[in-house]
Amino acid sequence: MRTTDLGCLDLIGRYGPISPSALAQRAGLHPATMTGVLDRLERGGWIERSRDSADRRAVVVHVVRGRGAEILRLYLVDSGMNAAIDEICAQYDDEDLELIIGFMRRTADAGRAAAERLAAGP
Repeated sequence: MRTTDLGCLDLIGRYGPISPSALAQRAGLHPATMTGVLDRLERGGWIERSRDSADRRAVVVHVVRGRGAEILRLYLVDSGMNAAIDEICAQYDDEDLELIIGFMRRTADAGRAAAERLAAGP
C-alpha cells in the first residue's frame, strides 16, 4: 500500500464517513489524486463508497467494518514502526518519556481543536 493511501485510510478511519472532497482537503491532495487513492483503497477492500444519508446525491467513504485492527497492524507492525519506536524510546529515561508524552498529547489536542475550528467554518 502506498504511503498516501495509508494516510488517507487513516483519515477515513478517524473522520469517516467523509466526502471525497472533505477528505482531499484534510489530506492536502488534489481531488483528482483523491479519486485514484479511493479507487485503490476500494479495490483492496479497505473502504466502501455509499450515498450520504443527509444528501442522497452525495457520496461518502468509510472503512469497511472490521478492518480497523488491520489498519493499525499496517501502521505499527508491517511498517516496522513498533521496532523503530522501541529503539527511539530506549534512548530516554522514564521521566523524559513522560515529558514527551505530555507534549505530544497537548500538541495533538491543539491540532484537533484547530481542525475542528476549520471544519466548522467562519
